[in-house]
Amino acid sequence: MDSAVVEHRTSTPSHTASGARRRPSRAEAEAAVRTLIEWAGDDPDREGLEGTPNRVVRAYEEFFAGYAEDPVALLATTFEKPSSYDEMIVLRDIRLESHCEHHIVPILGKAHIGYVPTGRVVGSSKLVRLVEVFAKRMQIQEALTSQIADTIQEVLEPRGVGVVIEAAHQCMTTRGIRKPGISMVTSRLLGSFRDDRTTRREFLSTIGGRRSTLPES
Repeated sequence: MDSAVVEHRTSTPSHTASGARRRPSRAEAEAAVRTLIEWAGDDPDREGLEGTPNRVVRAYEEFFAGYAEDPVALLATTFEKPSSYDEMIVLRDIRLESHCEHHIVPILGKAHIGYVPTGRVVGSSKLVRLVEVFAKRMQIQEALTSQIADTIQEVLEPRGVGVVIEAAHQCMTTRGIRKPGISMVTSRLLGSFRDDRTTRREFLSTIGGRRSTLPES
């Protein structure tokens, strides 16, 4: 399972004797925020900013909580599929909040998940939590899409899986080219969702029938 890491350069070695990367302490993380505030041109000791390093570190604990969770274990509890049900299961419009690994700015959008179960199904809330676990890491959208789909395929072993993500990237809307209104759409189709044209068409039609408006960025 991944662990949260922050690059740290001081006289203290950044790796342990075993070769694993050492996670900086909370005090070191807050000191890094103070440095960024000073680098930006402000005074971290002034009244409005005095508590900011602590607040930023606490915010990072929320933003990147996914590093502390095992997505495979999350889907471990399953239920026997009703014998009378052999159709597609779809969750659409799952709110997604992540951070771009290139600039650490928000990615905001929606995820849509579909799968055709074989012997087991999983509670819908677990699929929502799966999206959360992978989203609350530093990401690129393409990898995020694949991670969600591949984990469902690995754990549930369905006949097929489809994941589509539509998202707006603030690294494009608030900096750089500064072009609001642009969204990226990525997909990962496995098994029958890739190989069976009818299944693929049904999934894409289901998630597109009431396409949601992306969050304002």
